[in-house]
Amino acid sequence: MSDTTTQQGTRADVCAAAIADAFKDDGEIFASPMGLLPMLGVRLAKLTSNPDLVISDGESLFLAGVPPLFAKGDVVEGWIPFRKVFDVVAYGKRHVMMGATQVDRHGNQNISAIGDFAQPKRQLLGSRGAPGNTVNNRTSYWVPRHSPRVFVEQVDIVSGVGPHRAKAAGAAAMRFNDIHRIVSNLGVFDVNGPDDTVRLVSVHPGVTVEEVVEQTGFDLAIGPDLPTTREPSTEELILIREMLDPKGLRFKEVPDA
Repeated sequence: MSDTTTQQGTRADVCAAAIADAFKDDGEIFASPMGLLPMLGVRLAKLTSNPDLVISDGESLFLAGVPPLFAKGDVVEGWIPFRKVFDVVAYGKRHVMMGATQVDRHGNQNISAIGDFAQPKRQLLGSRGAPGNTVNNRTSYWVPRHSPRVFVEQVDIVSGVGPHRAKAAGAAAMRFNDIHRIVSNLGVFDVNGPDDTVRLVSVHPGVTVEEVVEQTGFDLAIGPDLPTTREPSTEELILIREMLDPKGLRFKEVPDA
């Protein structure tokens, strides 16, 4: 693995900025991050590229302020108990970033189980909200450890629906299906490759295209003149290090070499 430290920041910082960029053009929408780095990236976007984002404490409150990771907000803007989340899911003004145990070449996601559905080798979370998210809301994925075991030719169980499968299912499934970005510790991806397949959009600083291809279990679409993922600005680094994650919790997911 390449050195995770860049001239501007660490690989974790680059990932946080890449996640923030996934939300920068959303406008006023409920940003629903699941996990540490997605939460960090969304809060970074709220403070920089998209101040119109609506964020929550991850439990039951909409926040007017932008507190550090896992800290309670001091300014509460609204109430969103669990039953109300389903109203937001159905309405569609939401961008969720989930994790993925497996992602396949068509952007389908698995968080349910590994192995045969009737007798899996390993039980995971279950489908949870993935089916509803992917047919109702813009959905992105965060993968902290990019490997052929995660990026697979075909997921064992479809939890989150990619565009190819949504189109095959008909108008109701494909109308709002929008798999926007997949961010991993190696690069950024979308599903705009041939036949709605996963495409490499950028590689993180210090990562080679060959490294990404080697760690991906399917033929990866790669555009010409592939850019490097941008490094966070000085302002973003200050926000990450001094305000949003002063304890360095991000390094638990993306260690600094």
